[in-house]
Amino acid sequence: MAGHSKWANIKHRKAGVDAARSKIFSRIIRELTIAAREGGGDPTGNPRLSLAIDNAKSNNMPKDNIERAIKKGTGELGAGESYEDVIYEGYGPGGVAYVVEAATDNQKRTVGEVRHAFTRFGGNLGTSGSVSYLFDQKGIISIPAGSIDKETLMLEAIDAGAEDLKDDDPEMLEVYTQREDLFAVRGQLEEKGYAIRNAELQWIPRTEVKVEQDTALTNFKLMNYLEDNDDVSNVFNNMQMDEETIAVAEQL
Repeated sequence: MAGHSKWANIKHRKAGVDAARSKIFSRIIRELTIAAREGGGDPTGNPRLSLAIDNAKSNNMPKDNIERAIKKGTGELGAGESYEDVIYEGYGPGGVAYVVEAATDNQKRTVGEVRHAFTRFGGNLGTSGSVSYLFDQKGIISIPAGSIDKETLMLEAIDAGAEDLKDDDPEMLEVYTQREDLFAVRGQLEEKGYAIRNAELQWIPRTEVKVEQDTALTNFKLMNYLEDNDDVSNVFNNMQMDEETIAVAEQL
């Protein structure tokens, strides 16, 4: 499983349910708003918006919240806040590479806060392209494992255009797709009756970096600090998430 996904699962186990839901809702609302602004409010002709709506529903977001976020994006509720996607790249302690996704209405503020986070924990913010070449952007579809037959899911996912199925987490299966195939594969799996928990693009490291325990702990603190920023949507890095490293994270 991708390090980002393992880190997300650890945080969900440790965080309060209400706090975790608040962060997820905030991220989804911004995604709905941006998707609607860039591609219009009709999900049938806007794959990004369709995915955002599906993810909102999967996370039990109220219908009114979804509709309000879309209307903000299309301008039906006035100008409001104008969010835009931004990606920051940098290195954390021990040479761990980071890709940080944000949705912001003030780039100057957000870049200053992200730079401060890296500096505070002994890392540094890089320039565009300085780190992203170490990652591949993939579509990840998360499906609760339940009583699913993994072999059947694998065959149906591959037939739908997926690349692979990961089952590292006993509670959650992950279907990997090419970036451009995420929307289509999700749709076909839903048609076959699979309950999709989430579908999104993630930055998957091509190679992982193994660090000492104290360095791993500092990186986890950096990840927490970044994710506590309201503008930050996702944090990805290439730190190796083996059992020893995960045990360090669970001590936080």
